[in-house]
Amino acid sequence: MSTRATRDLALAALAPMSWGTTYVVTTTLLPPDRPLLAATLRALPAGLVLLAVTRRLPSGSWWWKSAVLGMLNFGAFFPLLFFGAYRLPGGVAATVGSVQPLVVALLSLLVLHLRPARTVLLAALAGTGGVALLTLTAEARLDPLGIAAMLTATSLMGVAIVLAKKWGPPESALVMTGWQLTVGGLVLAPVTLVAEGLPATFTAGNALGFAYLGIVGTAVAYALWFRGIDRLAPTSVSLLGLTNPLVATLAGLLILGQTLTGWQVAGFTIALGALVAGQALGRRPRPVPVTVERELVRVN
Repeated sequence: MSTRATRDLALAALAPMSWGTTYVVTTTLLPPDRPLLAATLRALPAGLVLLAVTRRLPSGSWWWKSAVLGMLNFGAFFPLLFFGAYRLPGGVAATVGSVQPLVVALLSLLVLHLRPARTVLLAALAGTGGVALLTLTAEARLDPLGIAAMLTATSLMGVAIVLAKKWGPPESALVMTGWQLTVGGLVLAPVTLVAEGLPATFTAGNALGFAYLGIVGTAVAYALWFRGIDRLAPTSVSLLGLTNPLVATLAGLLILGQTLTGWQVAGFTIALGALVAGQALGRRPRPVPVTVERELVRVN
């Protein structure tokens, strides 16, 4: 793997790694039972700031394309994600979310006509199994509505990855992030005011939590994520989502004082191994067929 490809991969991985800290920040700093408020304050302020900084608006077909991607990535994804998270244990939600590489592989085949390498598919399956061992417990509740919401959210982000790859970026990742965050935030804001309203009190800790999620976990993270979508294969990007539950687990160990069982350690190891193997083997160049190689030698 070239130095440039390694750098692109590492920068893209910072996005799901930062999302892995969302659970700790939400439980320790944000007001309780405010999923729509959290989604709105993650998206809208960051989007407006990026618009003010970049001073670029969509043109032509990118008005509707930005609206579609903004709804898929934020306007619809965030509420479904929080709905699923509130109805499911974190382990079940993480396991359902870890199937995204398989969803992206299927969509890439149907929409982009890209056939993923067999090693990538095996890594995706192994990663889902590892996340299941890492996060599922015997007391896990399998709420049908929660599972449906998480599957829908995961599929919507998968669709957004493939569509962004198909359409290609007309502007920098930072500009694209601002467009999509603003669309998603503008859709979420009135829904939040009607369904939840504003909290009676707002503490300094709440402000710190929302600032972290808005700046680090959203504006910066999604700019790196969209940059990765532009420069990496769709399945390669989606496999990076495995870093989310891995970082969430580490954050729980270090900040919340949680412990791991032997099975969870095994799951962590399998998921990490699947992530590394999927990236390394999936980017390995395919051998040139013998007939083509002979033809090249004859021409030269």
